[in-house]
Amino acid sequence: MSDTTIGIRQPSVRKLPLAGVLRLARPSDMWFKPALSVVVASAVPDLALHAFGRLDLVMYTMAGSLCALYGHSLPYARRARTVAMVVLGMLAGFAISLLTASLTDSTAVLIAVGAVLAAAQKALCDATRIGPPGHVIFTFVTSAALFAPQHLGQLPGHLALTVAAGAVAWLVTVGPALIRREGPERRATARALKAAAAYADHPGHRTRHAAAAAVHAGWQTLLAAGRPTPVRRELERLLVHAEAALAEAALGGRAADPARLRDWARQVLARGPVPAPPAAPGTTEELFGIQAERAAHRAGSRRDTLRAPLRALAPGSPLLPIAVRTLIGCALAGYVSMLLGVGRPYWAIVTAASLYQANVTLSWNRALQRTLGNLLGVLVFAAVLPVTRTSPLALIGCCLFFNFAAEALITRNYWLGSVAVTPMALLVIEFGGTHPAGELIGDRALDTVIGAAVGLLAAMAVTNRRAAGRLERALAATERARAHAVQTIAVPVPAPAALDAARRRLTGSLVELREAGDTAAGEWWQRALPVEQVLAAEQAGHRTLAATARRRGLIAPVLENGAV
Repeated sequence: MSDTTIGIRQPSVRKLPLAGVLRLARPSDMWFKPALSVVVASAVPDLALHAFGRLDLVMYTMAGSLCALYGHSLPYARRARTVAMVVLGMLAGFAISLLTASLTDSTAVLIAVGAVLAAAQKALCDATRIGPPGHVIFTFVTSAALFAPQHLGQLPGHLALTVAAGAVAWLVTVGPALIRREGPERRATARALKAAAAYADHPGHRTRHAAAAAVHAGWQTLLAAGRPTPVRRELERLLVHAEAALAEAALGGRAADPARLRDWARQVLARGPVPAPPAAPGTTEELFGIQAERAAHRAGSRRDTLRAPLRALAPGSPLLPIAVRTLIGCALAGYVSMLLGVGRPYWAIVTAASLYQANVTLSWNRALQRTLGNLLGVLVFAAVLPVTRTSPLALIGCCLFFNFAAEALITRNYWLGSVAVTPMALLVIEFGGTHPAGELIGDRALDTVIGAAVGLLAAMAVTNRRAAGRLERALAATERARAHAVQTIAVPVPAPAALDAARRRLTGSLVELREAGDTAAGEWWQRALPVEQVLAAEQAGHRTLAATARRRGLIAPVLENGAV
């Protein structure tokens, strides 16, 4: 990269988009997993409480049941640990909220505690990359608990209900391992094959990045999956073919057969055996150097369980300004709501907390989506409320339906999922006793507008110039990873495992570089970004990736004119 390359100057305040914010996307390929999991995890304690005539305790079991929304993209060994940590994190926040509610009835104090919890939950979820759904579920549960009547002596029993429901949620999320042990690895590999096929069909910057990210995610999933099995070995070989397709297109050589890649993806997702692909050119039956990486990853993940979040939140971290936005925005939204006489200001806190994404542009998008979805959702609530008051089972059934609908719709667009989330959140209040419909609807609509407006103002006011610093660090890391790969290639007889490790390291750095670039590009009050340097680093990095694949023998050499 030339030292004379100049970064494109960009305005410090960027335009906020309107087009496409509400456009529906294709549903996630696994939307039904969190949807079914949360329904089962909620139905078990709800029906048990109904049998004992204590539906007024649903709020305490709901805190544990909602943990079933997490971890569905992770392999089961890692999912078991992750969901257990989610349950413990939920229990800790819930306990703080219940304790605070039992010690004070000052709305001002409750709002302050709610804002601090929301900021801490946002920071921790971003640092650990827990999600989706990220911090919003934690904030919804803990903020609601702050404004629920509570006595100190009730805490042990209420927290025991949360633990019991959390245990059910853990069993529901981990239980499918007994049926299809390699399910998450299959899905990750299928995504990589489909993304590589899309790049082979339509080579371009976007499809290249999507393919590189999908391949990187596939390797990370297999690394975290545990000991190798025959199925995982075949999935590793399929990922090598996806990498080879990516490298061939990057070198401008013979394009891979996208139809074959898609056919493999379909077979991987099916319930039958995993396809056994032919060995990639130049490879043998070995596991492509992943065994040593898996051992290093296993040892490193144990060491980094606590260290990684601390490093991510160290002074200078770009995550800290987002946490400050959450703190200020949630507190101001709650206090404005209180001053306007809203009886349940926690809705304003949750609305503000839900807005904060990686940058201001994404937060603006979320504000529009949340406002539209919530306002439509209160109309849905008004329509179904008479039905839910016919019997307790009707109330339970409607809550379960909206739980399922929210997860089924939210991957299409956040506003569509919010249409289902809003009536579900309002119906939870009905378990403790009926409330005037007009009051609930009016308070929720007003809190939505307050939370969205005040929260967005906080996002614009609190700058995050550290996003540019993250981009610069990612750029330097990519240069180092590329230099390491070049050195590895230059060895007369490089070890296959070393080539594979260098290739995967460079792929990961390129994925992080693109993510950092997209984040910084959507942030306000930002200094000029090194756009040209980033593009040059990405192009050079992908050429080097292709060169490592060629050196490894995964693809045939490409001549100067592009012929094989």
